[in-house]
Amino acid sequence: MRIESLLEDLACDDTARAEAAAGRLAAQAGHVVPELLRGVAGVRNADLRPAARALRHIGPPAFDAVLAAWRRGEVTDSQVGVLLAGFDERSADQYAALAADPHRGRSGDGFQGLLRLRTDSDAGLRALVDTCARSRLVPYKASDYARLMHASFRPRLRSLRRDPAASPGTRRGALAALVTGGGADALDDRDRALIQRLIRVKILTETPRLPSSTLFGWWMAVPGASYEGVFEVLGLHDRQPVTVSAGVEAAEGRRVLVPGPDGGGRTAGRVFVTPELDGWRLVLGPFDLLVGDDDPWGGMIGTVERLSVRCGQAQLFFLDDAGGSDLWFVAENGRVIRRYAAESDPEWEGDPLPWETLAVDDPEYDPEYDDAEPNAGTTGARSACRYLSLDPGEVGPDTRVRGHGWLAVTEPDVGHGAFPGTLHI
Repeated sequence: MRIESLLEDLACDDTARAEAAAGRLAAQAGHVVPELLRGVAGVRNADLRPAARALRHIGPPAFDAVLAAWRRGEVTDSQVGVLLAGFDERSADQYAALAADPHRGRSGDGFQGLLRLRTDSDAGLRALVDTCARSRLVPYKASDYARLMHASFRPRLRSLRRDPAASPGTRRGALAALVTGGGADALDDRDRALIQRLIRVKILTETPRLPSSTLFGWWMAVPGASYEGVFEVLGLHDRQPVTVSAGVEAAEGRRVLVPGPDGGGRTAGRVFVTPELDGWRLVLGPFDLLVGDDDPWGGMIGTVERLSVRCGQAQLFFLDDAGGSDLWFVAENGRVIRRYAAESDPEWEGDPLPWETLAVDDPEYDPEYDDAEPNAGTTGARSACRYLSLDPGEVGPDTRVRGHGWLAVTEPDVGHGAFPGTLHI
């Protein structure tokens, strides 16, 4: 029997001929599968489709054979993902077992299969709980599966949370699976109270760490003594105490689309206002939702000026090394007094600040060859923040901390429970 001819028959438009080829493949699985897998050595992923189609028709025995070949090193990591991508409902339990694999890549292939098949099974639930229990960051395919199956899994996960026979790890995994699939709204009153108590305890002992602006970042800074105006000026709602770790993660996390008052949709995100750090509070969150994306430049100026009316002073920093963006603003009492924006015309506006080194005063400045405006400085956002307030990347054990951080939502009547996913407090 020539496998090549069977593969051709399997892909043809003649239904009867294709079905007959599938039957012969299944009948000869013990011979066909090893030969197919021997033939994938050195084959590009795009050219694996005929073999993957044949293996799919053979079903569960082929699934097990692909995994065995991968473990022996006969199939590469990327190839096994392609070969496992098309099995049908007969292999649902095998996908669940694969999802429970500690190997992150193989686990992702298992959850991908469960997602595609929309598998609702106890085996799938157990795989989700086990993965959430052992992973500080829940893999995104497991997160997708938790959200897809949340309505069905939620009662069983809540029951597992209260099962005295379940191990602590299992109960912890059930909690993470609930939050990953449905946000804080998925928890019962007892678990919500537990998390709030834990946050209050962690706040007292946490060493704050903020993301470095190595490649990209944006943030605003206001004086710690007058930060309360941030919530009104930025239109923030439902603020809650939060640890720095969870606040940063939430501010960088996904947005949600929620119903609007007119029946349309509106996008909501979360904003983190840090504790007072060396006298300053920083604001992190979804840039476009806070300053507007119709006119980002005007939105940044308007936002920092409005904040400075309420807070006395406000600063805004934006960095994007890949896109070439580097800018900072300082506003006082409703007016931008100094700003820098790389590659704008002009780049510098306002009077130089006392700490600035001007381009014309730089030791490397050569008036014969270099051109600089009299008020042009030399400092971009990455350095300016150290003089104006503080560098987020240098926040750590030596930073003076007062109060706690706040997590707020950009839209009213949304609440924090609408955001799926775990936050590590």
